[in-house]
Amino acid sequence: MSSFNIHTGASLSRRKFLRNAGVVMGLPMLDAMTPAFAAAPIASPKRFVGVSLSLGLHGPNLVPKNAGKDYTPSLYLRSLQDIRKHFTVVSGTSHPGVTGGHTAEASIFSACPRQRGGGSRNTISIDQLMAKHFGHETRFPSLVLNTKSETSPSYTENGSMIPAIKDPRKLFAQLFIDDTPAARRRQSELIRSGKSVMDIVGQEAKALEREVGSGDREKLDAWFTSVRELEKRLKMNEAWVGKPKPKVGAAPKPADRSNAADEMRAMLDVVFLALESDSTRFVTLHCTGNVVNGIEGVEEAYHNLSHHGRDEEKLKQLTIVEQAMIDGWGDFMRRLKGSKHSQGTLLDDTTSIMTSNLGNASSHDNRNMPVLIGGGAFHHGQHLAFDTKNNYPLPNLYLSTLRSVGIMQDSFATSTGQMKGLKLKG
Repeated sequence: MSSFNIHTGASLSRRKFLRNAGVVMGLPMLDAMTPAFAAAPIASPKRFVGVSLSLGLHGPNLVPKNAGKDYTPSLYLRSLQDIRKHFTVVSGTSHPGVTGGHTAEASIFSACPRQRGGGSRNTISIDQLMAKHFGHETRFPSLVLNTKSETSPSYTENGSMIPAIKDPRKLFAQLFIDDTPAARRRQSELIRSGKSVMDIVGQEAKALEREVGSGDREKLDAWFTSVRELEKRLKMNEAWVGKPKPKVGAAPKPADRSNAADEMRAMLDVVFLALESDSTRFVTLHCTGNVVNGIEGVEEAYHNLSHHGRDEEKLKQLTIVEQAMIDGWGDFMRRLKGSKHSQGTLLDDTTSIMTSNLGNASSHDNRNMPVLIGGGAFHHGQHLAFDTKNNYPLPNLYLSTLRSVGIMQDSFATSTGQMKGLKLKG
């Protein structure tokens, strides 16, 4: 959480204490990534998996030439035709006001307008909004993942980026391997210590609130709200410390670090287990790997290929890489479809969006973003084609997704309504 600009005669030590505490309280791992206590299981809980590609997808290979349910599959979609009725391809959309090429990665799932070099703070991403409402029902309110680094497009309400887990084997251990008794005792101590620190910080902040102006009181009030939410999470965490984690078998094989598509697949393998075991329900996976020479027929780095400049050889290699990425997402969808329960399949309960901040990576264009949405409570099997010149707001899709999981708000970011043409089942 950011520090406050408090113009008062309060002591320096108190102001410094509050600022320091604010930094601690705003640590993303505390604010949105720590385990929370599970509520009673509910029937067919709703889930979300956002997969974002930092280097986009080549539009001519992805977007079908015709729209509607009778669309002719594009090159990239031919391999997905066995699950055609379970996904929708969307074209002609983007986030209003979002520019900056690669820097727009921060807005993939928040849709927050961020100018290049601008100092504006980000807003909450859809996965974290879902976690805010329903994350308490599972051991992990959300999972924030990356194939290569700790950066992510997942942001808290106060604009803090949540650092990503980047190793699928460490993720597996965190999800499914029980801690030692000593580690559990240490976790309990840290939780109790955290609650004690918040008591002290709350007393200091309350005293300071009497000495500041109305603007700073509003900031303090927002901060108190975050503290109260964190206190609830810490209390819930205590109940999880002694509970055994689910058993799902052996850890996945290490990913091929020379194959960005295999890195994505390895993460999605663990995500599937996390969803199937109901360890979490809300996930983002940001794919930033650049090494692809482990893919047959590819010699150059992924980033270089994305800046193809319409060079035929680069496009040929890029097509191989991007097809592998799409096929990885398709295989994940098939696994969800194959996981059955009494009321349907895991795919019926899970909405997954695959997208990127770049519509044209070669020119760093943030318009005409690639979008595949699959599963969940929607009718699929179609191509929703919007205006490629005057793009349709992609936040409308996010609003529809939020409402499909039970968050019945009227807007999200710069949305203008729910997405046209994307209808809910039933």
